[in-house]
Amino acid sequence: MTDRRAFFILHGKQALNEDVRAAVHTQRERGWDIAVRLTWEAGDAARLVNEALAAGFRVLIAGGGDGTLRDIAEALALADTGKQASLVLLPLGTANDFARAAGVPLEPAEALALLDTPPRPVDLGEVGGQLFLNMATGGFGSQVTANTSEDLKKVLGGAAYLFTGLSRFSELRAAQAELHGPDFHWQGDLLALGIGNGRQAGGGHVLNPEALVDDGLLDIAILPAPTDVVSTLGGLLSGGLGLENFFVRARLPWVEIKSAVGLDINLDGEPMEGDSWRFNALPGAIKVHLPAHSSLFGHAPVV
Repeated sequence: MTDRRAFFILHGKQALNEDVRAAVHTQRERGWDIAVRLTWEAGDAARLVNEALAAGFRVLIAGGGDGTLRDIAEALALADTGKQASLVLLPLGTANDFARAAGVPLEPAEALALLDTPPRPVDLGEVGGQLFLNMATGGFGSQVTANTSEDLKKVLGGAAYLFTGLSRFSELRAAQAELHGPDFHWQGDLLALGIGNGRQAGGGHVLNPEALVDDGLLDIAILPAPTDVVSTLGGLLSGGLGLENFFVRARLPWVEIKSAVGLDINLDGEPMEGDSWRFNALPGAIKVHLPAHSSLFGHAPVV
């Protein structure tokens, strides 16, 4: 790579992160010219992505949690329609679900070292005009993610999602839904739903263990609501002991969902609500610097 310039979009809460500062300094010593910009409010990710592309940057760095990474990936896919630019992920959130599944190091210095790893095409998911990098979740699991407080995350880290889920059993409700896609149809009451480009959500709960980011498909995981709902959710939140046999799974280029009573959806940390959705896979929507042997790749890199 001859152009060793990178545009770093960092979540404003991480402005004083000394590990991030040191990692940037190390890469500058190794010959990278890194421009750093901070997000402050909604819309900053898209604005800064456009600023980077207009200035001729072809490598962008996204620093933050799953929501920040989603915002920047979405903005890049929409702005860089010719796929001239690529994205490095610097996971700095509580869950870091996509990064963990992809094998991206959680230490800033190691994550930024991926600047020198060749980028590869990565799929995105799309629903209602919004794009997502990792996963859309529905049902009780999405409510847990949406209702876990920032203060609790600071104290407990990823375990905050487990704590919130265990403390909200009295609010547990199954969601009635109908899903259909190419040669697929399912209808009934569900406890949890995962529509994944990545494999896990909610702080490490693996919903789609075989998902790939370069197959042009979305992995669908449906956990039907059993009779003993509380016991089953306890297993889901504590590691899914024995739950694999309960899941209904599919791998589809698109899926439509209808729910007469409405369904809560969490899109890489962003809550949504509605009664009708269509999810689409967008093959090779962006280029991302992931570890060469990431388990999320189904195809060998082109040399």
